[in-house]
Amino acid sequence: MASMTSLPVDGDLIEHVRGLRDEMNRFLNEYRFGMREIETKMSILREDFEHTHSYNPVENVSCRLKSPDSIAEKVVRKGISPDLEDIRRNITDIAGVRVTCSFVRDAYRLFDLLAGQDDITVREVKDYIARPKPNGYKSLHAIVEVPVFLSTGTVTVPVEVQFRTIAMDFWASLEHKIYYKYDKQVPGHLIDSLREAAETAAELDARMERLHGEIHGPYPRPVGPLIALPGGAATEA
Repeated sequence: MASMTSLPVDGDLIEHVRGLRDEMNRFLNEYRFGMREIETKMSILREDFEHTHSYNPVENVSCRLKSPDSIAEKVVRKGISPDLEDIRRNITDIAGVRVTCSFVRDAYRLFDLLAGQDDITVREVKDYIARPKPNGYKSLHAIVEVPVFLSTGTVTVPVEVQFRTIAMDFWASLEHKIYYKYDKQVPGHLIDSLREAAETAAELDARMERLHGEIHGPYPRPVGPLIALPGGAATEA
């Protein structure tokens, strides 16, 4: 039996595989750069709040880019063609930015400030803060499009941006670990406990926001119009 090192090498096949690799890298780079654009915008807002209002509504900003394997799994699950343009049209969460805020009001305000920027287009909003998922999950999800200026031209990239409080983020992290441990088959009593914990987290958010208001005074008022959420939900209480 011939060893692997003695097998003939198909040069055309190697070049084809390299071409696919390079094409995927370019594809993912567009999303990576779009993610950085959003991250930069949030960093600017954080610094501006600190200097203008002596208040920082952003506790943390984290980014996540789906791996090729994760994209492939979603392509199969959703029955999408493996063509990159089809993936671009049908999968909008390849690039993700999570903004952890101090309070619920901060989440809505930061969304407004991001959505109101001239080069941002809001494609979709899911307000799980106003309308939590059945398991208690809360977060404000937005799919936004941002232009990325490359040497070859400008591309518009969708980025999923999630806004949530520290309490919501803590709950979501714990919920994810539990679902992973039980392979999504979580016992009923744990689901009930998670739902109760989500309610407790919401109460803590409200209490801490009231306490902050008593100590520091009124929340900085917005400048300019606010962005209306789908379904008539208000972004500024």
